[in-house]
Amino acid sequence: MEKKLPKEAYGGVHGKDYVPYITDKTKKGTNISVILIGAVLSAIFAASTAYSGMKSGLTVAAGIPGAIIGSMLIGVFAKSKGILGKNITQGMSSGGESIASGMIYVLPAIILIGNNITFFEGLIVGVGGILFGIGSLSLVYNYLIVEEHGSLMYPESMAISETLIASEGGGDAIKYMGIGFVISGIINVLTGSFLNIVNNTISYLGSRFYKWKFATEVNPLLVGIGFIVGLEVSLTMFAGSILANFGIAPLIGYFTDLADKNIQSWNDASLLLHQMDVNSISSSYVKYIGAGMMLCGGIIGALKLIPTIVVSIKETLKAKSGNEDKSEKNSGEIIILLAGVVIAFVAGFIISHSIKMAIIATIVALILSLLFVIVSGRLTGTIGTSNLPVSGMTIASLVILTLFFVVFGWTTNADNKSLLLFAAFMVVAISVAGGYSQSQKVSYIIGGSKKEMQNSFAIASIIGVIVVTGTIMLLSNQLAVTGVDAQFALPQANLMATLTSGIMSGDLPWPMIIVGVVMALFLFFLDLPIMTVAIGFYLPIATTSIILVGALIRVFVEKMSANEQDKEVKVSNGISLSSGLVAGGSIIGLIGIILQVTGVITPRIPLGFSSSNLMAIILLIILVVATTIPILFSKAK
Repeated sequence: MEKKLPKEAYGGVHGKDYVPYITDKTKKGTNISVILIGAVLSAIFAASTAYSGMKSGLTVAAGIPGAIIGSMLIGVFAKSKGILGKNITQGMSSGGESIASGMIYVLPAIILIGNNITFFEGLIVGVGGILFGIGSLSLVYNYLIVEEHGSLMYPESMAISETLIASEGGGDAIKYMGIGFVISGIINVLTGSFLNIVNNTISYLGSRFYKWKFATEVNPLLVGIGFIVGLEVSLTMFAGSILANFGIAPLIGYFTDLADKNIQSWNDASLLLHQMDVNSISSSYVKYIGAGMMLCGGIIGALKLIPTIVVSIKETLKAKSGNEDKSEKNSGEIIILLAGVVIAFVAGFIISHSIKMAIIATIVALILSLLFVIVSGRLTGTIGTSNLPVSGMTIASLVILTLFFVVFGWTTNADNKSLLLFAAFMVVAISVAGGYSQSQKVSYIIGGSKKEMQNSFAIASIIGVIVVTGTIMLLSNQLAVTGVDAQFALPQANLMATLTSGIMSGDLPWPMIIVGVVMALFLFFLDLPIMTVAIGFYLPIATTSIILVGALIRVFVEKMSANEQDKEVKVSNGISLSSGLVAGGSIIGLIGIILQVTGVITPRIPLGFSSSNLMAIILLIILVVATTIPILFSKAK
């Protein structure tokens, strides 16, 4: 067997006609050893992601690190399961990390508003969110994974698939992955991801009458993602960032300069409007426009998928016997979904103070979760889980749910705790949907069992809930400390606490949310990709600009190719190298964060030339050249 991912994995054929890497459907990827390895990895990634995420606000997707570490462990303890076993371990790693990447946004917010959480509360909302997220996403599996094959690229799924196949053989794929890994590893060790001895962010601010911002983070991981997703998606995201940083922020800045000298920012009494720079304007106002865009875009996108959901349900219910894929069709999606719904209502009655709240809040939470689970699955197919705007979708859904609480007069501190627990259910469902769809895409590409991935991912996610809830409870005293003495930054949780408290007190910039909704409707009427633009609007321009650099490298490589065959070879090797960039960035970044937050290493503050924009520009040139040259000189064998 050729140790290379088939070119049809990236498109060119209809999803139903795609022939996976492993064609033998009788082979299984699980046994006791595989599940135990996956369980350990899910717990490790859940704990490390929860701790580092609360410390710095940064999380690292675990699919690729899980694939590499899992491949090594499978080779030692379960060699007979081969690539299918490795696929299960990467999925379980992603399951544990997905839980942490969601729960740390909301559960610590309960502590910040002066309440406590119990282990059982965290467990029941987490498990309910897992089952509902997996069950809901399964309803549109055929649409997202099969029907949209080649259209939805699932960049990180492809990187994980390349990683798994490279672990099986060698040749050009592993060679170019190795080059990418080394490039990414060296740059990440030198920069803020690890030692922080070299500045890796190019940043320019306009501070006078026109308050603008342009920045680029020299991040190999994001360059790799840009190469994989291509120019169209990258450019659309970057357009959203241009609109936010060169259109909306300067416009708001013009009027803040005209404000009375005593008028304060809505969310910071120490900050006067006329003193706000572009960073303050973006965090206090522009991001809420982005949340409104995602809110409207999410609802529109979900409504457009209703026919697909209905068809998926019918196909699942009428799955015929005698088909060789019977085990794949009768995989219990409906049972899992219903279990999630039942647990949601049980949780609703436990965490609520009234039957009325339990029924209304649970129904609203289920509807919002369903909408954003579908959106999360589709967005993962566009940008991967590393850049999935879980916090933005959580903000949008939390705003709607909070409005219901306000309408019904549930505005006490105890009610706010209940609200945040319902939000925890929603954010778990949203984050799990991203990780689950990514893992199922890998299974589809490799030829693994959909049912095996479903079951193992659910197990890993439940382990993640236990670990993350326990971690938050153990650290509750430290999490409650705010201000200069705070050990944990908790940026997302602070935002959620501010958001719910602000809505309940009536202190929230609703015009910004409404403006975002109107802008999304404008994009919809022009038939433009709302969510892709909204992501670019919401994400820092430093992120979208470097993703665009990766896409431009791909365009350059394609233009420099002698013919179609040469272009195909170069792009294939470029994707392998980009997978290495993503792998190196993920692993070294994760190690760096863990070592930083545990105090093993103390990053230095770059001084002199090392802290300048010029240093970052030189680093960017080195990254572009080091990435481009190996691809340009690659040839078909």
